[in-house]
Amino acid sequence: MALYHLQQEGIRVPEFLFTTVNSAHQRVSMHGLRTSLLQRQAKAMGLPLRLMEVHEFPDMQHYENQMQHHVEQFVQEGFSHAVFGDIFLEDLRKYREEKLSPLHIEAVFPLWKKDTQQLMKSFMANGFKAIVICTDDAKLDPSFCGRMLDASFLNDLPDGVDPCGENGEFHTFCFDGPIFKSPVLFEKGETVCRSYPGNPPHAFHFLDIL
Repeated sequence: MALYHLQQEGIRVPEFLFTTVNSAHQRVSMHGLRTSLLQRQAKAMGLPLRLMEVHEFPDMQHYENQMQHHVEQFVQEGFSHAVFGDIFLEDLRKYREEKLSPLHIEAVFPLWKKDTQQLMKSFMANGFKAIVICTDDAKLDPSFCGRMLDASFLNDLPDGVDPCGENGEFHTFCFDGPIFKSPVLFEKGETVCRSYPGNPPHAFHFLDIL
């Protein structure tokens, strides 16, 4: 949706997509999406894709060192703006701006402070299609993993769960819409539960799509 809004405005149009992936499993960090599907998604949108590989359990120092290395390269290539799809997480926006400002990159937030209920309804009305591929067990029942984003999905969301999953309740894979030249075809694989270190441990359900 952030890309869609920029393209509609016609003021700034991104020249490439940049995504963090887990080097051990070749999947998108947090989402669990296979890198091969990510590449097909970018191709369907007609944009080059650049990847930043991180360890399976990177600490913040490793992550920030890797990110700074890549951003410095972008600056050398003449880039001056980075676009994010954040909607209302103030601490995340502040973190991005504070890290990018010394590197002379301006952070752009096309969806900032938009009503997430209306944003999701607009997402569906404009013909975008997406499937839930990850749920946070502490915030949303695992039965939502694998569901399509549609009216019934919104109606079934429990109170306190953001319609866009902005608090990390769920993550999705968008496979069709007005910014796609053609749909990204896929098949549903198995759904697995993964626990991650913490006190208490944090569990997520992931749908593997093929």
